[in-house]
Amino acid sequence: MSLSGQSRATSSGQAQVDSPIKNHAAFIWSVADLLRGDYKQSEYGKVILPLTVLRRLDCVLEKSKPEVLKRFAELKERIENVEPVLENVAGQRFYNTSPLNFRRLLDDPAQLAGNLRGYLAAFSPSARVVLEKFDFEAQIVRLARSDLLYMVVSKFAEIDLHPETVSNLEMGYLYEELIRRFSELSNETAGEHFTPREVIRLMVNILLAEDSQALTEPGTVRTLFDPACGTGGMLTVTENRLRQLNPSARLEVFGEELNDETFAICCSDMLVTGHDTSHIICGNSFTEDGHRGRTFDYLLANPPFGVEWKKVEGAIRREHDNLGYVGRFGAGLPRINDGSFLFLQHMISKMKSLEEGGSRLAIVFNGSPLFTGGAGSGESEIRRWIIENDWLEAVVALPDQLFYNTGISTYFWIVTNRKSAERRGKVQLVDAREYWVKMRKSLGDKRKEISEAQIAEVTRLYADFAEGEKVKIFPNEAFGFQRITVERPLRLRWEVTAETLKALAETKQWVKVPAQEREAVSQIIGRLIGTNTTDRRQMAGMVGPLPKAIEKQVWDALAVSDPEAPIVTDRKGRPEPDPDLRDYENVPLPQVPVSWEPDPAARLASPEYRAAVDEYMAAEVLPYVPDAWVDHSKTKIGYEIPLTRHFYKYVPPRPLAEIDAEIKALEGEIQELLSQVTK
Repeated sequence: MSLSGQSRATSSGQAQVDSPIKNHAAFIWSVADLLRGDYKQSEYGKVILPLTVLRRLDCVLEKSKPEVLKRFAELKERIENVEPVLENVAGQRFYNTSPLNFRRLLDDPAQLAGNLRGYLAAFSPSARVVLEKFDFEAQIVRLARSDLLYMVVSKFAEIDLHPETVSNLEMGYLYEELIRRFSELSNETAGEHFTPREVIRLMVNILLAEDSQALTEPGTVRTLFDPACGTGGMLTVTENRLRQLNPSARLEVFGEELNDETFAICCSDMLVTGHDTSHIICGNSFTEDGHRGRTFDYLLANPPFGVEWKKVEGAIRREHDNLGYVGRFGAGLPRINDGSFLFLQHMISKMKSLEEGGSRLAIVFNGSPLFTGGAGSGESEIRRWIIENDWLEAVVALPDQLFYNTGISTYFWIVTNRKSAERRGKVQLVDAREYWVKMRKSLGDKRKEISEAQIAEVTRLYADFAEGEKVKIFPNEAFGFQRITVERPLRLRWEVTAETLKALAETKQWVKVPAQEREAVSQIIGRLIGTNTTDRRQMAGMVGPLPKAIEKQVWDALAVSDPEAPIVTDRKGRPEPDPDLRDYENVPLPQVPVSWEPDPAARLASPEYRAAVDEYMAAEVLPYVPDAWVDHSKTKIGYEIPLTRHFYKYVPPRPLAEIDAEIKALEGEIQELLSQVTK
């Protein structure tokens, strides 16, 4: 299949979205017509999402319901804990002991509100915990008051969400399609909730690629964690992929989600697929770590792009300051308006040690974490910590217009503490920006997708680990640099003008000096108007002693930069630097293997690092400014990943004659059109 975006082919994943999911979503969405007027558009989801989940659970339990009711009647008087037995009868991790279902709820319209409450209360405890997150009781009251409850419930009773009709995968798509629509209506960010399935499949392929042989062994059990799990799409896709590799393998999934509604949707999916919903936590991963002390084999995440973390700043800074590297955020804190790197550090803290087998993780980022922040900043220090620990295995650049809520370019990082021998000390960059096909119909900002053939090709590029047009491989130290401060000598002359007095009088310190002293200084300087010298001592003799409060301000006002003046020196005869001529340069690190250390001062002072700076200065700076020098006390190590630069291809501009001919042709067309208008 062609890599070109002109291809109209689609992946199987998109076909699954289109039908029957689009039809189901449209039918469910028609409930909004009933709500219009009594509900604001932004409130539709409060009704439609919980009822979609309820209808799905109702359909899943329909076949086993008679037997569950029979066993419940037999056991309720004899056994206190009937839950394990009824779960076994239902063949699910949940059940419902109400004789009613969605269709029978409609038999008594006058008692519908009460019967619906009873139906909800009859769910098993594991399901009730999930359903309570929707806070649906308030909507029952509101719908009943508006005479809408019967009409809305009857609409949902018509839709067929049985597993034989709508698979678990398709159900995930349905939830996410509804959420996308609600997010657009309420001006929220749909991308906070879900990730395109083909992106997840590509991430999972690469995440599991190094383990394909181990995962085919009988009785394989692995754990997976998503700290921003949304509706659980990443957990579901990973489990499906693992079962393709090994039908007998078992994946225990864990997650945490901040939003109550998406948490409830995720847990409902987990219930239907037989997972333990206690593994999914509702809370903030940063301040309410629901899996404290746990580690996992695999970790996946698509954290919200560019979301600030000001609300939790206090707790995060306390952990950073008090726990350091014992906590999660010891390496550094990113800028307040983007918490992406906080998610990555949180995930790294949950990797297994090498003695336990190690871990692999994949996380989706925008371009910011690749390069934002100068040397010594929180972002740069986090990159340094990851790369110098040899955890960054690969970065994959994805096409733009791939996500529902944004058209920007995205990337995913593969981070692991158990690199294979051939990958140690290296980072692989994969350029997959041209691997896309055009969608038949856009979904929000999503206009492109990655086909199954392209997923396989990108996976192969990663697995082959060979340099080529789409793959670059670099040693870890290639992403580091020394940020040096280049100083040039201060050259000044001192002169007194009317402007000098005016500038001095406007300084903040001047007004703090007693009026009598100000007057004395003004008279002295006033008598020196027209004086001009490059000898500070001579000027000092003429000015005389000055009040300490304004001594610096006076000399600053008298000083004028002059490239022809002698160099100003300190008391030890050393040149003083000119702040206005100060410059900064990035010097590549010497190509010697490095290991991470919190304070790299000794490394910066080593002969290899100093030699790299000296060579750079001799080649790039001193030929143009021979009096420059480096203030080594200010040197910092920085890291960035300029992926785009490494894959840049120069495209020469078109010849001027060709452009000129095109302009003339367009002018001719315009003249022809104008002549037709004026006829």
